[in-house]
Amino acid sequence: MTSFRSLEPLIRPGSIAVIGASDEPTRIGGRPIAYMKEQGFRGAIYPVNPRRAMVQGLPAFPDVAALPAAPDVGLIAVPGEAALQAVEELGRRGCKGIIMFTAGFAEVDEAGAGRQRELAATVRRYGMRLLGPNCLGLFNASIGFYPIFSSSFETGWPLPGRIGIASQSGAYGTHVYSAARNRGLGTPICVTTGNEADVTLGEVLGWMAEAEEVEVICAYAEGIRDGASFLAALDLARRNRKPVVMMKVGRSALGGEAARSHTASIAGDDRVTDAVLREFGVWRARSTEEALDIAYAATKRIYPAANTLGMLTVSGGAGVLVSDAAEALGLPMPPMPEAAQARLKALIPFCAPRNPVDCTAQTFNQPDLIGEFAESLAREGGYQSILGFFTQAGGSLTMGPHIRTQMARVRQAFPDRLWCMSVIAAPEVVRAYEADGFLVFEDPTRAVVALYAMGYFGRAFAAGPPTTVPLPEVTLPEATPHEAEAKRILAAAGIPTVPERICRDAEAAVQAAEALGYPVVLKILSPDILHKSEIGGVLLDLADASAVRAGYAELLERARRCTPAARIEGVLVAKQLRGATELAFGILRDPVFGPVAMVGLGGIFIEVLQDVVFRRCPFDAAEAERMIRSLRGFPLLDGARGRPRADLGALARALSALSAFAVAAGPRLLSVDVNPVLALPEGCWAADAVLELAPRPLVGSEREG
Repeated sequence: MTSFRSLEPLIRPGSIAVIGASDEPTRIGGRPIAYMKEQGFRGAIYPVNPRRAMVQGLPAFPDVAALPAAPDVGLIAVPGEAALQAVEELGRRGCKGIIMFTAGFAEVDEAGAGRQRELAATVRRYGMRLLGPNCLGLFNASIGFYPIFSSSFETGWPLPGRIGIASQSGAYGTHVYSAARNRGLGTPICVTTGNEADVTLGEVLGWMAEAEEVEVICAYAEGIRDGASFLAALDLARRNRKPVVMMKVGRSALGGEAARSHTASIAGDDRVTDAVLREFGVWRARSTEEALDIAYAATKRIYPAANTLGMLTVSGGAGVLVSDAAEALGLPMPPMPEAAQARLKALIPFCAPRNPVDCTAQTFNQPDLIGEFAESLAREGGYQSILGFFTQAGGSLTMGPHIRTQMARVRQAFPDRLWCMSVIAAPEVVRAYEADGFLVFEDPTRAVVALYAMGYFGRAFAAGPPTTVPLPEVTLPEATPHEAEAKRILAAAGIPTVPERICRDAEAAVQAAEALGYPVVLKILSPDILHKSEIGGVLLDLADASAVRAGYAELLERARRCTPAARIEGVLVAKQLRGATELAFGILRDPVFGPVAMVGLGGIFIEVLQDVVFRRCPFDAAEAERMIRSLRGFPLLDGARGRPRADLGALARALSALSAFAVAAGPRLLSVDVNPVLALPEGCWAADAVLELAPRPLVGSEREG
């Protein structure tokens, strides 16, 4: 199991040297010292400034060599070559970690990228860890450690709590911190990674997944630079039941030669990242507000895998609003049991006791009924999440205390449930509800999203480790193969293919058609013509020998006319299957996460609607079935409008086999298109396939020759 303990000296050091220390507490080199002095950093602070004997009341040192001891971490706030020299000097002194404010590296130009590579090499040579360059720094409020130059602390210090912030952007990371502090959320640890010449966002996430003082992780990412550490961190967070809420921004196409693949041409690295986040149960937030809503709810540490929502309301309109929001998310709101509905009707004859349970304004005259209704939701309804909508009444001077007393009594009796109040109240009243154990939201739809997310985490935590998928033996050819060879390779890996034969002349094609049975499909066969439809290289519905003879000649003529330089290896004669629903399977090689599988319904669904799902390889047949079922067009496979049901088990087994093949094939496999896959009530078959391979690298005497 991957360990992230090497970040300890950066985040929990016993001493720090500030290179470029300033006596002015508002300058970049002065803020960290001022912050650490004010917040009582328990370790030693060594200002390094050759022009001053004292810095902010602390003894200063002219250079690293003059330090009384090797610091755990060196904070570098000097520019250019001086920064690189400081890293060298700190390495020689035995420093364990570097935090580098200095900019002008890979974020600027190629020359800067070269300097960054030099910097990373120096750090590796001395066995140090480097945060940055071009980073804002970090803070660990629990030990008063503030190697950071953000001005956000001028308006307040971190509150006690157990939310950790990890951000590639320093400015946005501290923006999230400030917004959290203003909402009363405790975020005592924030780490920003900058250019990530060494320490990556994934490693910071991994450290937080291991750290006892962090229970909820809030992250901001622009791009994932190291897939291995990122995946290991997310896996560790899930196993340790620590929810990760991530704002992943930026959308871009995979680009490059991968666009030759049909799969890659409709994919983008953002959708691949999205699939990876779902795989590990990470909640992808669309805004800072949403991220903090989810982190706030997660502080209760209640993650119901079988989440259901019960609502107690004094407003029928709010009930409709919440019901719509829950349905859109897929958060179940089952009705109250019939006996419970009858009992509540006996208490208030004109109430609506189904769910949402509208207790009406009558409870303003009989406040004790609020507790009766709330207890019925918890005990008889059995809901895991319970939302009380009391709007202004919850914060009023007359009704508020009664509502709070009744709801608090019931919440104490059912502490394993997620209890949430939607009220409009003064800050001190909101804090009182929170002290009673309630989540509090003004907007009930935001409450629904937060409650749903807790069940999302619960399902991720409840899922066991992924099933081990056996990998096939795969031998790839020297170069990208033609269709028949591609399908032979896939069939050997467990992907069924349509019966077919390679034919070198027209009479052989006729014999093959009669053996397979009419109607048949004819396709030009060439390793140089991978997308045959573009030249009219596919003929359908050939029903007799004369049509096959004429079709054979027509295909050869089209190939010679459209691609005169292409190598023609004959014609492929295939059995034409009727009544099938078409799907597309694909593999693309993501530069960060490796082989990723795609499945989508064929035709307009993939070309226009892009109804596709992605998943990192490999995965078992159960996961493959979940992917297929998640397609918007899945009803077409499941008997919609009288259509025959497709053999879902066969499809899932084939897709899983393709995912295992992609891993076993190794990095030479650039992409796979299996399109169409013909799904029938019994079985499924690949009707066409393209394998795109990278050239085999030369070795030994081949390279010398």
